[in-house]
Amino acid sequence: MKTLKTFILLIAFVGLISCDDNKEISNVAVDRYVELLKANQYDSINLPAFTYNDIPALLKYRNDTQVITNFPHNGISSLYAPNCTLGMYVLWTIESIRAVSINSEYLIMRFPSQNPILALRDSVDLKLVDDDTSHKIAAKAYFDWWENNKQKNFGEFKHLDPLIETKYRWH
Repeated sequence: MKTLKTFILLIAFVGLISCDDNKEISNVAVDRYVELLKANQYDSINLPAFTYNDIPALLKYRNDTQVITNFPHNGISSLYAPNCTLGMYVLWTIESIRAVSINSEYLIMRFPSQNPILALRDSVDLKLVDDDTSHKIAAKAYFDWWENNKQKNFGEFKHLDPLIETKYRWH
């Protein structure tokens, strides 16, 4: 019985420490988030709890092609991508904001999809796309989506998929 109590206390303690760490990361500013990603020092298991107010700051990094290797991964995905460009990861972070706001059926924790990788929307077989052209198209799509709607209430356009006019979707 004493062992069980010790085990329960240990689990509770670890949970409290984890909550404190995630609380700190969830309140991180966009610039600090990007700084940590660029330095491969972002060590939370989840994406920050950004809101639509953070989208303009995130969009500044949409075209950044620096490769990052330490970033949160969706644990349910069987595909492990060891690296990603910062710009693509930032776009995925923006998609997380949108997915959380619409309570997307694909949302796991704060992850909007399985991976920060694009796939061809209409392919029968899963065809992943990870090249400069797809990144530029996605970056432009997200920028245009924001610029064309930013004067509206976010609730009016959060359901609009920024990638809908492209041949891509998130994997």
